[in-house]
Amino acid sequence: MHDPFPFPPPSLLTHLTTPLANALSLPTLSLHIHELLLATLVYHLICRYISPYVSSKLFPRIYPALSARTRLNWDVHVVSLSQSLLINTLALWVMWMDEERGRMGWEERVWGYTGADGMIQGFAAGYFLWDLIVCAGNVGVFGWGLLAHAVAALVVFSLGFRPFVNFYGPTFILYELSSPFLNFHWFFDKLHMTGSRPQWYNGMFLLSSFFCCRLLWGTYQSIRVSQDVWAALHYDPLTRSSKAVFEPEAGGADIMRFAGDYPMPAWLAIVYLSSNVVLNTLNFYWFGKMIETIKKRFVESKEQKGARKREGREEGVMVEGLMDSSTLITEIAEDEDMQFGGEDIMYDGEVEDKLTMESSILDGKSTMHVEKTEVRRRKG
Repeated sequence: MHDPFPFPPPSLLTHLTTPLANALSLPTLSLHIHELLLATLVYHLICRYISPYVSSKLFPRIYPALSARTRLNWDVHVVSLSQSLLINTLALWVMWMDEERGRMGWEERVWGYTGADGMIQGFAAGYFLWDLIVCAGNVGVFGWGLLAHAVAALVVFSLGFRPFVNFYGPTFILYELSSPFLNFHWFFDKLHMTGSRPQWYNGMFLLSSFFCCRLLWGTYQSIRVSQDVWAALHYDPLTRSSKAVFEPEAGGADIMRFAGDYPMPAWLAIVYLSSNVVLNTLNFYWFGKMIETIKKRFVESKEQKGARKREGREEGVMVEGLMDSSTLITEIAEDEDMQFGGEDIMYDGEVEDKLTMESSILDGKSTMHVEKTEVRRRKG
């Protein structure tokens, strides 16, 4: 299947990219460099301009009051949500429409190339290039771990331009089917909906999609790609039959036009297979952590609510003087069965989030003047 993107790469851009592509042994990079750079530019525009504008309009009392660090995290999550929706749609469409994929043997899956799979590689690499730029420019916010992840992801997806296991680009992109629910979970916390029913439903979709896409589908496809790479690593052209492996009707000549002599460097197999093992191990680890997080959001909040009812609480009633805003916030939260404060508010470890939440509820006032109050203890 040819590249379905409606615009070919500009000749000047192709000319400038070809020397670098040849030096890095990535011959198909020049065919998809425009898609890579376009994706990087679009994600930059979303993070820098579109997300702040739209978020301020949709959440005028919440988004502008966030600290600079949290606003950056918010905008990055908007990009992640946009990217996952786009790339999943493209990958599913390519896997459904590309009839050549069903006729490929292990040779084509390892060394073959199609324009449609190259397009997926291009858009995916564009996102990870943007991710690398953001993480490198904000190490204090995202940490060295995410920077290392961005580098590794860009390197692994760039290998598809050798081309190497180009077939598996759309396959492994489907890991991202769980990402929209992960981003929504984060947004629910920032919208002060922690422990809410919508977050509960989203959490169930998150766990289900993560389990199906990453643990079941991902592990199965990792086994398949490991078998193909192992076969390629032990490929011996001297013992290969003289009969053509690729039938003309399968488009084999076109698919294998970048294969050359089918080289398989040992380092390439080791890097790729090791990355797969590490990624799958992390997926199982993250799944366990996600279960713990969701239990913490909902199970512990119910236990805390029951403890408050058993122990009783102080109730603020109208009194003369000034009532501190944090006291008022706590009482509103208890009256409405909402979970403010503590770990839920300090999601990113930022005290500013709690302060900005108070100011948004009280229209920017840190205290509220009332004429009469009295404090009385009520037993549960």
